[in-house]
Amino acid sequence: MVKAIRVHEYGTPEVMKWEDVEIGEPKSGEIKVKIKAIGVNFLDIYMRKGLVHEFTPPLPYTPGLESAGVVIAVGTDVTTCKVGDMVAYANYPVSAYAEEQILPADRVVPVPASIDPIIAAAAIFKGLTAEVLVRRCFKVGPGHTILYHAAAGGVGSVACQWANALGATVIGTVSTKAKAVQAKEDGCHHVIIYKEENFVDRIMEITSGKGVDVVYESIGKDTFEGSMACLKVRGHMVVFGMASGEHEPLRFIKVAEKGIYYIAPSIMLYTKERHELLAASEELFSNIEKGILRVRVNHKYPLSQAAHAHSDMESQKTTGSIVLLPDA
Repeated sequence: MVKAIRVHEYGTPEVMKWEDVEIGEPKSGEIKVKIKAIGVNFLDIYMRKGLVHEFTPPLPYTPGLESAGVVIAVGTDVTTCKVGDMVAYANYPVSAYAEEQILPADRVVPVPASIDPIIAAAAIFKGLTAEVLVRRCFKVGPGHTILYHAAAGGVGSVACQWANALGATVIGTVSTKAKAVQAKEDGCHHVIIYKEENFVDRIMEITSGKGVDVVYESIGKDTFEGSMACLKVRGHMVVFGMASGEHEPLRFIKVAEKGIYYIAPSIMLYTKERHELLAASEELFSNIEKGILRVRVNHKYPLSQAAHAHSDMESQKTTGSIVLLPDA
């Protein structure tokens, strides 16, 4: 038996319970991993609330989409890793909030020896998301101007650094002055505290009325209309979250008047093939090793206190990445 967080009903952070579970042994094509660190993501919160049934396992389930740890057992027909290897995984299966995990061997990636497993766990889901955003949904490069909402968050911190390194002009929105400082450090050329000024007016001022090439929209209802207004003709709207709730239905005329490209990516769809997963993770880890990307692990909680981590994240008390560590 191992300890894990279990969700028996949808609701507030308090529905997450600290329980004993039996995870068994790996079957063919699977491995067992002793977890060193677990990343916390907003998608975990959406699932806990019952907002994304399409992606959430049946109740009861163990949350979590991101972890790093040591392989302690392998099933038959596993050729991609061995006992003792440090590996990380992101996205599916949902089961990371535990002391040990059974994972498909083809969904884990090797963690370079130079990268701490806490950094790997904090970076793998958010970093792969950032890679999808700036390298594939819209290929960011010199001459582009981008708008990134929640620039001080876990994905935002990585994505803004990456976009800056690729040569773009980066505009970020944040909720507080403290977060504005971090966003500046993470590559934003312009930071807008959206509680103090109208971000649409400010962006039009920054861009001399032209608008931005792409908006990375994870807030949803509260910002979507303004985000659409910020886009230039044939701009890209990349929607990958809904922290404030799902945006209003998209009207054809609203998209057609500027010829806007609307994209709703999932990293699962962009890393479905193992060669895609390996290429993306290798680029991510390489950029971390070279110092191009700095992963901010600003908050650590014991695994048993996952509810506290969720509460703080929902209350906008956190910046950068949040990790859960197995209880001593």
